[in-house]
Amino acid sequence: MAMESSFVQPSVPKFDGYYDHWAMLMENFLRSKEYWNVVENGIPAAAEGGVLTEVQKKHIEDQKLKDLKAKNYLFQALDRSVLETILNKETSKSIWDSMRQKHQGATRVKQSHLQALRKEFENS
Repeated sequence: MAMESSFVQPSVPKFDGYYDHWAMLMENFLRSKEYWNVVENGIPAAAEGGVLTEVQKKHIEDQKLKDLKAKNYLFQALDRSVLETILNKETSKSIWDSMRQKHQGATRVKQSHLQALRKEFENS
């Protein structure tokens, strides 16, 4: 009798405006797929004028493929309106860095505004 697999593929964390929470979930997701290194460090660049060995060429090609896969997951996580604000979508690292620059700390700012509005409401 064949055993049924009950393994469920984890879904890509969707960005909901709360960057810090999403970044933690997304980083963990990408680490589990073994793509985080390329997101964090980028694709290694070949030295100009240098001759690459076959092993080095293969490594760079493998990193480019991992980058494409990581980009695919990032594209799935971000809706069109967010993606349109990212100018450089060439690498997963550039997308990640752009998201961090635009949204990190925004959650804390939203929470402090809500706190101020709550106090204002309670005092009136």
